[in-house]
Amino acid sequence: MIRKISKAHLFIFISIIISSACSKGVYVIEKKFADSPIPSAPDYSKEEQWASLPGKADAADSVPLKSNLKNTQDQAKADVFFVFPTTFTEEPQNQYLWNADIGDKNINYKTQTTTILNQASIFNGSCRIYAPYYRQAHLYSFYAKDENDGNSALNLAYKDVQAAFEYYLKHYNNGRPIVIASHSQGSYHAMRLLRDYFDGKDLQKQLVVAYLAGRAIKPDEFRFIHPTEKPDEVAVWASWNTYARKFFPDNYEKYFRHSLSTNPLLWNSSSDFAAKELNHGGVGRHFTFVPNLVDAQNHEGVLWINKPYIPGRFLIRVRRWHIADMNFFYMNIRENVQLRIESFEKIK
Repeated sequence: MIRKISKAHLFIFISIIISSACSKGVYVIEKKFADSPIPSAPDYSKEEQWASLPGKADAADSVPLKSNLKNTQDQAKADVFFVFPTTFTEEPQNQYLWNADIGDKNINYKTQTTTILNQASIFNGSCRIYAPYYRQAHLYSFYAKDENDGNSALNLAYKDVQAAFEYYLKHYNNGRPIVIASHSQGSYHAMRLLRDYFDGKDLQKQLVVAYLAGRAIKPDEFRFIHPTEKPDEVAVWASWNTYARKFFPDNYEKYFRHSLSTNPLLWNSSSDFAAKELNHGGVGRHFTFVPNLVDAQNHEGVLWINKPYIPGRFLIRVRRWHIADMNFFYMNIRENVQLRIESFEKIK
């Protein structure tokens, strides 16, 4: 008898398709960065140049299907500055090769329906959400034959993130507590933000926590902002990279062996196993709530999980779960940021 698998679990198989597509290779940009046109810089005084703003209707206002969650940004006591991951991954469809055009409707739609929906919305129960569109670097920037090309694209992207953050500080923050959240390329830029604006500086006093998912980070990356070891600490950071149990990525020795991994079910860097019962719920690509979705255990710089606990799990062959770094732990992050904000309020 064939067992029917519900829509709530289809994201696993979509992830398999995505993983298979990734195995075909990253699109290669042949032209040098210096010889390629650069999109116009964003103007963050314009609402449309933000992927998410309080009071603006966007995907970050959503809550998962089959959940009792609510968007309560209008009551939030803290802000989250969210830097989304790479959504400029395919062959460029215009003259802009290395960095995305802020006005590219196709890329912006992809950004809204993936990362803003599945990741930024995590914070709408306790934070006002600020997420800028930026001239994100193409995925190839991380694989470029000439590192100067990739670094140039990433530096341009960071200039936008920096400009957006400064605009946010000047026009929106008003001294409120700040959460930094990001994934993948977004975490690359968020790390720079922390170094440039928070680490050992006055603004660190407003930092609740930084969730820097999908990026290998060394324990001593920052001088004064330390990795979290307790779920209610403030002015700390957390980071993890999710893989199937017993799997090591190709670049493990270079990037991950000496990095720190936070278990988002325990909120520490121990190697203790966290059973699926500690997972209060994740979301799939159809944005449907799935309780007790995965377990988790840190192992020498990476986060290992067993196959997600869904019908048909024996079919799963995915080993790289980068795309689901935050999806898998949606509720635990959502609850944790609320706890840390409460802690911040008590000690401020």
